[in-house]
Amino acid sequence: MPKQNPKDKIFKSTQPILVDFYADWCGPCQTMDPIIDEVLSDLNGKVKLLKINVDRNPQLAQQFGVRSIPHYIVFKSGKILWRKGGIIMKKDLVKALSNFK
Repeated sequence: MPKQNPKDKIFKSTQPILVDFYADWCGPCQTMDPIIDEVLSDLNGKVKLLKINVDRNPQLAQQFGVRSIPHYIVFKSGKILWRKGGIIMKKDLVKALSNFK
């Protein structure tokens, strides 16, 4: 199966997809990784995760107005349902993502 373009995943996903814009060198991004994994696990797969490295996909980050990382956007069928930049407390992320189940 050909590797799907991240943009295709964003626009074709009929279930909510959390897009995590990050970079390998970003400390706050690394801090958020286990929190995101935990929250998505708690949601039992109701929300998918797509990680996008801004160093490898600068045009995608620019297209969605990502100016700082970490930056999170929830899409469903190509529409932005929620977005937030920076470190997010686990309870706030759970609260935000629970709306999209």
